[in-house]
Amino acid sequence: MAKIALDIDSTIHHYWDVLQRVVRDRYGVDLPYEEQRDWDITAIERDALVHCVEETHSDENIAAGVPYPGVVETVSDWHARGHWIHVTSHRRPGAARATAQWLEAIGMPFDDLHCSVDKVGRCVELGIDVLVDDSPVNILRAREAGMVAATILHPWNEDLVQEDGVIVARDWEELREKLDPVLERLG
Repeated sequence: MAKIALDIDSTIHHYWDVLQRVVRDRYGVDLPYEEQRDWDITAIERDALVHCVEETHSDENIAAGVPYPGVVETVSDWHARGHWIHVTSHRRPGAARATAQWLEAIGMPFDDLHCSVDKVGRCVELGIDVLVDDSPVNILRAREAGMVAATILHPWNEDLVQEDGVIVARDWEELREKLDPVLERLG
């Protein structure tokens, strides 16, 4: 069976609204989702952005996350068919406990959870076959490492539609339709 790695923020749940709310509450700055073309956000200082991202990963914000429609059902089906599920995130390691509790609360099956900066390195170590992530950097690194790379379409990764071999979908229903045949081939 295939080993599948899933990012969390902007992959399992819509993350931008949480970050946008925290930045607006702290600094009065709006970060419209549709205008975000990359993570080079200059509307606030880099350190301020780091603190805002950390706040989005507080236990309370993690617990309040709402999964995208169809993600839990899709991953549950993949897991029931014997695929190994690795959940990976750039969240700080200290957020792992709250993240595991959230995954369990939403009914998301997973065999492994890892919170660290180098997601792709960890995926290589684990022999991951498929990485589903929103980050163009991670997607391209995964492709270079020989993994199947897939993503949910966002403004910052829409250029990946042109990349050969990157599976891009508007939502989890379409992603499942595109990934199921790949998973069948992988075993």
